[in-house]
Amino acid sequence: MAKQTGIIKLKGTIGGISFYKTTDGHLAREKGGVDKNRIQNDPAFQRTRENGSEFGRAGKGGKVLRNAIRLLLQNAKDKRVVSRLTKTLVAVTKTDVVNERGLRTLQDGDLGLLEGFEFNLNGKLGATLFAPFTKAFDRLTGEATLDLVAFSPVIRIAAPAGTTHFKLVMGIAELDFVNETSTFENDETAILPYTAANTAAIALSATITANSTLPVVQVLGVEFYQEVNGEMYALKNGAYNALSVVIVDTP
Repeated sequence: MAKQTGIIKLKGTIGGISFYKTTDGHLAREKGGVDKNRIQNDPAFQRTRENGSEFGRAGKGGKVLRNAIRLLLQNAKDKRVVSRLTKTLVAVTKTDVVNERGLRTLQDGDLGLLEGFEFNLNGKLGATLFAPFTKAFDRLTGEATLDLVAFSPVIRIAAPAGTTHFKLVMGIAELDFVNETSTFENDETAILPYTAANTAAIALSATITANSTLPVVQVLGVEFYQEVNGEMYALKNGAYNALSVVIVDTP
């Protein structure tokens, strides 16, 4: 593909060249490709159909997860989170040793590959929060917990310039990839001052379905604020907020 330059940016197709806008700017590429009907029916494209089926399944699975944690995700995501999450979930489907190629699923794959997934590469949790924490999920009761001992925010949290306050958020999501539904609960701290003084010990908890037979994902995040005239504002519209998967639990 080529990048468009100049004052006037084009959109559409002219002379076999497609012009379009992306997050990388205005691009252009030659229109072409294999006929759709041939891809759907030609035996030579069997592998293409299988890959397409699994890619589509991964894409839907990513949407289930994103919708489940939407309350937290809307405050901490980068522009490529959809494609990055889909790529990880495609890798998950490839670990399915139960079903044939083309029919492999997320629930039969190794969802543990999701652990550590960062929803915002501009503010990774691993490069933001340095306070040690303990996390746990009890499938029998459905309770997820996350605990931190008292810590100094300016020492244990790498905050962007302009930060005056912060908040820790935690969520637990039960994911039904087959029916494309989910259950979600969350907990959070108050908005705390970003100072050298120690916080109190922090204990977050949230409970979903007891004895669930579905995959469960727990996420942890940090949100940054700036106080102006007594009002709290999301710092730089949340551009550097962190959110990451800290637990993946499968039945």
